[in-house]
Amino acid sequence: MSASGRSDTAADDLLAALLDGMDAALCAFDSDGVITHWNREAERVLGWSAAEAVGRRGFAGWAARPADADDVQELLMAAQHAAGRQVHEFALLTKEGGRILVRTQSAGVTGADGKPAGVYCAFSEVHAQIDLERSIALSEALMEDASWGVVLVDVDLRPAVVNTHAARAFGAGPTALLGRPLGDLLAQGVEELEGALQHVLAEGAPPAPLELWVSVKTSEGVRRRCWRCGFLRLASPLAEEPVPLGVGWLFQDVTEARQTELDTGQLRFRANQLHRAGRAAAECGDPAEAAAVRLDFALAGFAEHALVDLLRAAGPERRLVRSGVSSSGLALLLPGPGAIPVRYEASHPALQALDRIGPVRASAPGGEPADQWADARQWPRGSAHALCTVLRSRGRTLGALTFLRGPSRAAFDRADALYAEEVAARVAADLDLAAGPPP
Repeated sequence: MSASGRSDTAADDLLAALLDGMDAALCAFDSDGVITHWNREAERVLGWSAAEAVGRRGFAGWAARPADADDVQELLMAAQHAAGRQVHEFALLTKEGGRILVRTQSAGVTGADGKPAGVYCAFSEVHAQIDLERSIALSEALMEDASWGVVLVDVDLRPAVVNTHAARAFGAGPTALLGRPLGDLLAQGVEELEGALQHVLAEGAPPAPLELWVSVKTSEGVRRRCWRCGFLRLASPLAEEPVPLGVGWLFQDVTEARQTELDTGQLRFRANQLHRAGRAAAECGDPAEAAAVRLDFALAGFAEHALVDLLRAAGPERRLVRSGVSSSGLALLLPGPGAIPVRYEASHPALQALDRIGPVRASAPGGEPADQWADARQWPRGSAHALCTVLRSRGRTLGALTFLRGPSRAAFDRADALYAEEVAARVAADLDLAAGPPP
């Protein structure tokens, strides 16, 4: 055989191997409509082998009903003279005699002289094609129009694809998030999220959604959010054994609902504490002891320390005397005429509360050590957040009540201030009763 003959044979073998390895059913026709190629997927779909198909002219008499054969042949061969791919749907016959609806994509083939030389046709069962199109449409919808965040995370736990909703949740553009470590995107909650992703890669998706509290880094600062998350392990459909491609992470922002639940639970707990404190205080024979009992109940889950500073009974100047500290066992003592006042500066939060007749909140600045900040204000060491409110009863100011939290706790908010005012009003009534009638 000549070298040219060996080359043609090798090319034909290579072409046959390529066609047989394709996932799509494929056949080809010459310019006269005679089948020249028929791959294994076409054999699988219709049952006709290549030996039975190659050499036949069209589908008439074997793979199509006589009533349909001419129309099918005309549609397919028309692709020789049309630009681009032509898509059609029609019924074909299987070797067992059944009928299946196929969707074809056909295109013309030109010869070396530029003239039509035939047609190639790729086809698949319509329901399989529709399933594929649905999968593609679903993927595109999730990446563009979904009302929840969708992030495809690679095996290195870095975002590979981010949809529009997720990008808004992170406060950045979709492309700005790609390939970045999750630690660059989240200030808090990254350990829990990475742990969940690693579990999915190793063990598969969890049976139920997971709720995570995270702090998202944005250009406007850090935002605390609660995300309800679902995870899916992604594996390649082309590998013989499942090969993980990453994790599909879907999430919804449920911060408002969860914060409402937390606020409701907090209000319920605090109302219960006030009720229990009132019943316990009613059993105390000494009103000062009753005030101390109320503060003990108020501290639970609210603050680490409580300080009571009462106005000195006599003297022209306004001076506050330390009357109780929770860290040393809270026992309230009413100041006498010789009591030594606390050395508060004029701008001290407790004095501000007296001036405003309302609560004042303060926190240690980020650059100042908390102990130094607390020492300067005559507060116990380890305090980083303070809430001072006024003690008033029967139209008179009796002093100031201060609650303190450590650096691991959140700063006092407005809801905390309202609760502190309620506690202060009840403590002030007990202290007023302990001091006796006003002069």
